[in-house]
Amino acid sequence: MAFDINEYKKLENKSEQYKKQISRIKESGKYTDSIERAVSEAERNLDSGINSFIIYGEPQSGKTEMMIALTAKLLDKGNKIIVVLINDNVGLLEQNLDRFSSAGLDPDPKNYLEIVDDDYQIKNFRWVIFCKKNASDLNKLINKIGEFEKIIIDDEADYASPNSKINRGEKTKINQLIGKLFNKGQKYIGVTATPARLDLNNTFDNANDKWVYFQPHKFYTGQDDFFPTDLNGGQLRYRLEFLPDKYDEPKFLRDALFRFLIIVAYLNIYINNTEKRYSMLIHTSGKISDHQKDQKNIMKTINILKNGVDSNHEPYVEKIDKLANEKYDDEKAKKITEYILSNINQSAVLVINSKKDVTYLKKASNPKALFTIAIGGNIISRGVTFDNLVSMFFARTVKTKMQQDTYIQRARMFGLRNDYLECFELTIPEQLYGDWHRCFVYHRLALESAKNGNPPVWIQDGRTKTVAGTSIDNTTVQMNSGEMRFEIFDWTEEVESIYSSDLDPIEKLNKLNNKLGDGKLPRHVIDFISSFSPDGVNSLAIHRHTNISGYQDANQEKIFRERGFMGDADLEKNKFPHAIHHIKVFHNATRKARIFYKFIGINGVTFLRNFKKKYD
Repeated sequence: MAFDINEYKKLENKSEQYKKQISRIKESGKYTDSIERAVSEAERNLDSGINSFIIYGEPQSGKTEMMIALTAKLLDKGNKIIVVLINDNVGLLEQNLDRFSSAGLDPDPKNYLEIVDDDYQIKNFRWVIFCKKNASDLNKLINKIGEFEKIIIDDEADYASPNSKINRGEKTKINQLIGKLFNKGQKYIGVTATPARLDLNNTFDNANDKWVYFQPHKFYTGQDDFFPTDLNGGQLRYRLEFLPDKYDEPKFLRDALFRFLIIVAYLNIYINNTEKRYSMLIHTSGKISDHQKDQKNIMKTINILKNGVDSNHEPYVEKIDKLANEKYDDEKAKKITEYILSNINQSAVLVINSKKDVTYLKKASNPKALFTIAIGGNIISRGVTFDNLVSMFFARTVKTKMQQDTYIQRARMFGLRNDYLECFELTIPEQLYGDWHRCFVYHRLALESAKNGNPPVWIQDGRTKTVAGTSIDNTTVQMNSGEMRFEIFDWTEEVESIYSSDLDPIEKLNKLNNKLGDGKLPRHVIDFISSFSPDGVNSLAIHRHTNISGYQDANQEKIFRERGFMGDADLEKNKFPHAIHHIKVFHNATRKARIFYKFIGINGVTFLRNFKKKYD
């Protein structure tokens, strides 16, 4: 047969990478429905001309696999250059680059350092390029590929990318360079667990009514497990150990270490078929000196357990035996203590302070030693996935208000913990846990509206703030606009009958939820109301429904009014003097309706909402 180059050229445009990635993920035993849904919605956004939007999901919920699948889909659709931006941390870059490369993407992903050399010609070839959010790195990348069309996938997008000089008419260096990298009219996809800063900052003009929710896989353990809305009802699925007010004495960290050793021993003796390595995360401060102090105390304790002639050896072993007996019977406690003493040499204490602590970061995130103890601050508090984490000692307090986005990212205990969740232990001061819990309750409530295609309303109070004030664009963000609306539904006689009945208010909301579904009245909102009701049933007001036909400034079809529907008159404060939760139905002449919710009055609660555009 005569040689025909065209037969080979056909291969250049043939690509089924997305299908291969989904097959790979399924074959590894992982859940792909949420990945496929998120990629499909992102594709729909791009196809409809949305050039800047956010994909958000819980910390450590599998977003990296989603980004790999998304990259494959973008390549299948003919996009030539995909740039993945990573925090300014060599360890994080290598961790993510390794996972992308191992997935078998074509082209093989490159560290930006590999392609800035003159020998590499960008031309019309396909590229997947990783780059840290570092001014020097970004400048080099811009010089190499700035003129070419590309799509940016910004991992941990709320970190460094927003413009914290937004109200000074200036741009931070990283924000300016990222904007320069993808140029006007090109495409930006931010990926994060905490999108509030991106919204309130108007970062890269992201469309906050077109965000994509990446739902966690079915084996994920996250805020519903560690910070359930209703703390008073039901049993926690993990072990929560509260520290006393003066928790900086070495004995409290030492006891937490002992309990970690016991957990590992129990799992390997009685649960696992083969021996597994586990880790403990210690996060007490952002100061290097404090990390060194924690390391010293941990190493001292381990050395005493190794040294049978040390004067503290017997008391320490006795303490381990006592703690094991508190959880298990005498026989199991004895075997657990023996296991610890027999294997204590298989321990590693890793302090991770620097962006360059690549080796320690790898050893901590994927433990190689039987007992792995990781100590650190900001470097380990976002972006790093910790496999086989079974214990977390968390005492990172704040002197003023807790910043919600920062502390949500610090929930490193989230992730694939289902196999051993009942053994997982979080050791934390009680007040810190309460503040942390409230961050998640507010965060969850704000995102409920975003899941329904509405711009989110962010909540803060006297002890917590949503994001740093310098990141809030004062030209478009308003405070105290705390009105939430949910999906439109048919205002039928049956629904009206439930709404107007004499049922207990919470029972009434439950019945409406069962009838209408989460989109029309989210379950998390009902749980939130139940948990935050200091005056019991009097804390909730369910107001008489209102027909908006006479509202001249309202969108009758969308049941929307830019300044909101629930003013002071609608709150009926004389009738409901103790109410802090307000529910009201507004409907139009064609009997289409929405449920509106407003929350007022606890610890100086305020609401922030971005009015950068008019929404449906």
